[in-house]
Amino acid sequence: MQYLFDGFTLDLGRGELLRDGERLAVEPRAFALIAHLVENADRLVGKDELADRIWEGRIVTDAAISTLVKSARKALGDSGALQKYIRTLHGRGFRFVAEARLGNALPARAAEALPGPGAAGDAPAETGRQPSLAVLPFALVGAPERYGAIADAVPGELIASLSRLRWLKVIARGSSFRFRGSSQSAEEIGAILGATYLLTGTVELIGDRLAIAVELADCRSGQAIWAERRSGDIGDVHLMRDEIAALVVSATELHVPLQEAELARLKSPESLDAWGCYHLGIQHMYRFNRADNARAAAHFARATALDPHFARAHAALSFTSFQSAFLRYGGDRQADVEDARRHAERAVELDPMDPFGNFTYGRAHWLRGDPEAGQAWLERAMSLSPSFAQGHYAHGWASVMAGQGEQALGAVRKAVDLSPLDPFLYAMESARGIAHLHIGNLDRAAHWSAQGARKPGAHHLISAIAAAICDIAGKPEEAAYWKLRTFERRPDTTAEQFFTAFPFRDPAIRGELERSLDRLGFRAR
Repeated sequence: MQYLFDGFTLDLGRGELLRDGERLAVEPRAFALIAHLVENADRLVGKDELADRIWEGRIVTDAAISTLVKSARKALGDSGALQKYIRTLHGRGFRFVAEARLGNALPARAAEALPGPGAAGDAPAETGRQPSLAVLPFALVGAPERYGAIADAVPGELIASLSRLRWLKVIARGSSFRFRGSSQSAEEIGAILGATYLLTGTVELIGDRLAIAVELADCRSGQAIWAERRSGDIGDVHLMRDEIAALVVSATELHVPLQEAELARLKSPESLDAWGCYHLGIQHMYRFNRADNARAAAHFARATALDPHFARAHAALSFTSFQSAFLRYGGDRQADVEDARRHAERAVELDPMDPFGNFTYGRAHWLRGDPEAGQAWLERAMSLSPSFAQGHYAHGWASVMAGQGEQALGAVRKAVDLSPLDPFLYAMESARGIAHLHIGNLDRAAHWSAQGARKPGAHHLISAIAAAICDIAGKPEEAAYWKLRTFERRPDTTAEQFFTAFPFRDPAIRGELERSLDRLGFRAR
């Protein structure tokens, strides 16, 4: 749907604001504010309604709302003094006061600016469609000499590595490398290539020192959503190339879906396609609580209804079913266990090369008390994408449950190195604690289990691990603290639930944990 007013075109379907056919850069929340006011121009829109619509009911200050209104006015060439389009009714809310009419087609200049059918790059990507990414050749700073070729070698390797991410379209080198040394903006390059995201970088060669910096930007707004820099001796060039490639792939797996989710949340639910629903579900999936898990599952179910062959949405449904079974959110755990297996199996059937699908299928075996059987699928996920941090994390947990402490430590360290801000960081550090318990390092075991229990997302079973390990390590005050936190989070926690979730194979470790949980009062209830 489009609204036309004073030379502006507000295109809700494409998520764009144009003036005289030229696309304007608008911050996503400012666009959502303009859209909501235009759609409700016949009435006053209160601040509480804006908070509910744009911030999803979160508590926001009047100052935050005023700042957003200011951004929206700036995009329209309006101001608080003029109030030509957005009028403030003090203490009551806001109204859109210009006359807007419905339109069905893009203005002529905008239509001319878009590539025709079959044109290279196709039309610019829209929120909700499968994200696409272009990697440009890196800029070279300093004397090129022997290592100058690295400015092309690193982005070339990144294109190859990122192409393994089945949910992401990666623009071919032959197209993206045409922009070597270009002064065009991310928005302009994205529009030409049909790319949603742009990865750029610099290579600095000064004496015997090398530095590589990378930046990931959203082409729709020009906003940088992630950046990283690594430096070292020129002799470490190959090590740094591998490290940068791993960091970029891991960051893309994490930050692009979260960015897409944020944009999808600002659109009306009925306008979302399968990809939009999927990304909106991702935003809820990593909050690790009953209500958000249910919301995520609903979004993923809608995505599979819109596109039954959407492998990643089936894998995500397996993820939420796993979470429900693991943390006993629902009334029928066995049904959740079966759903986790069924959806993961369907994901792998639809796309056997997707690491996320293989990851969920590997984890589904945990729920059936057979983590070793899932190891092959987790190893396959890492083989498909060596930088898939959650694959390394899950492999580490499976090793922990199989009694392989040293192997688990290596896998978890790799996961944390790849994704230091991962949503699963709490579980990574908790697994590190159990791994140290396996190798007899009790102080490190207590330290890491407590670190995991303090991280965002940590649930009652993670704090139960901290309580048990601190007790085993001879730290009664810390054990008592984590026992209290466990029962605050979930009063019905029992040892039986603990060992159903964590089917440890090492009889000595299991015995120690059983005795500790018994001392702490985690008995059947």
